[in-house]
Amino acid sequence: MQHALFIGIGLAAGVLSGLFGIGGGVLIVPALMFLAKMAPQTATGTSLGALLLPVGALGAWQYWRAGHFELRASLWVALGLFFGAWFGAKIALSMSPLALKRAFAVFLVVMAVRVWMSATPKASAPPASPAAPAAAS
Repeated sequence: MQHALFIGIGLAAGVLSGLFGIGGGVLIVPALMFLAKMAPQTATGTSLGALLLPVGALGAWQYWRAGHFELRASLWVALGLFFGAWFGAKIALSMSPLALKRAFAVFLVVMAVRVWMSATPKASAPPASPAAPAAAS
């Protein structure tokens, strides 16, 4: 019955990928939101496009149908991923497991704070005064 376990894990990961652009959700989505000024949905759809096969094909298609997908940005991000993954692997392999875990934890905290702070509501204008009652005629 290991097949069912693997399918369940894959389904859970697929749902999270569709929700948050997982993999890309830790770096690509925040980078597209903060650096490219994309809306969160567009950043997620674009991230899925960059990670398209097999990770995000159906999720990216759903975002494309809803108008939250930028093909050109996805292709450029994919090119960066191609070379960045090689460079990142070389760095990670030169680090101790403890240093790598700590670096990843610090990165996640920094990203979480950035997302949290960007979601803080802006101060709104005071509510408009209620309309004056209509004069009786």
